[in-house]
Amino acid sequence: MSAVEAKLAELGLTLPEVVPPLAAYQPAVRSGVYVYTAGQLPMVEGKLQLTGKVGAEVTPEEAKDLARICALNALAAVKSVAGDLDRVARVVKVVGFVASASDFTGQPAVLNGASELLGQVLGDKGVHARSAVGVAVLPLDAPVEVEIQVELTEV
Repeated sequence: MSAVEAKLAELGLTLPEVVPPLAAYQPAVRSGVYVYTAGQLPMVEGKLQLTGKVGAEVTPEEAKDLARICALNALAAVKSVAGDLDRVARVVKVVGFVASASDFTGQPAVLNGASELLGQVLGDKGVHARSAVGVAVLPLDAPVEVEIQVELTEV
């Protein structure tokens, strides 16, 4: 077990299986020392956890938990191409999309779910730049979608 996966276990989490693509793309691709993930939805064992707009059908607190699931799925996608999460030198960028009710403006707080998880699991390597974007709708009516870019150590 890698040190990162041991930290996940310490937090009561396990790395899930990679979420299969919903269309014509790969869950993650590697280019040089960088891994770019596709947008990850809050899927657990193949099932979307909640649907709807944040600030309407989904509370900001629920959405923050969903962003955490998205980040966990993103780490699984990174591992699928990097081989070992201990190779993560740092998370460079996180981009999060929040399906928002028209008057909802708390996207940054929702995306803290993903950012905080990455920090808890990776420590200083999890500190990153981030964009939190409110959108009208996401695939499958998901409330949140998160993608990450990470830099790997040289092998």
